[in-house]
Amino acid sequence: MDKEPITSLGLEKLKKELEKLKNIKRPKIIAAIAEARGHGDLKENAEYHAAKEEQAKIEGRIIEIKDLIARANVVDITKIEKTDNIIFGSTVYLIDLSNKEKKTYKLVGKDEADMTKNYIYFRSPIGRALIGKSKKDLVTVTTPSGEKNFEVVEVKYI
Repeated sequence: MDKEPITSLGLEKLKKELEKLKNIKRPKIIAAIAEARGHGDLKENAEYHAAKEEQAKIEGRIIEIKDLIARANVVDITKIEKTDNIIFGSTVYLIDLSNKEKKTYKLVGKDEADMTKNYIYFRSPIGRALIGKSKKDLVTVTTPSGEKNFEVVEVKYI
């Protein structure tokens, strides 16, 4: 079992999701299954089958989260020596050299990645290209839409 890096915020988010699944969603789906059973013939009971399918999803996610928590290697970026190198948890400020557009990304674990917040998975193509680079470095990223070139403007450990 490989350890999976995760930020302390990401770990807390997973723990909250696990509690919600176990204490709120699981009891609701159990009640829904019991109610659907009371409607008679289970072969043609769409409510029952939908509830059982939802229960399988919930139980699968609970197992997945427990596994992630067990393998978590919590990285507190604020306690790491500041070297100006891009590492897991770094917030990176870039300039897209093709259009001079400024971009900001935080390199995080798989379950924390969220493009709406500019949190990118550190093993994604751009994440892999950034790891190990430092301020003023030029970075080339191969994306499905072609190569992108960036300049690292700043690296923060926040």
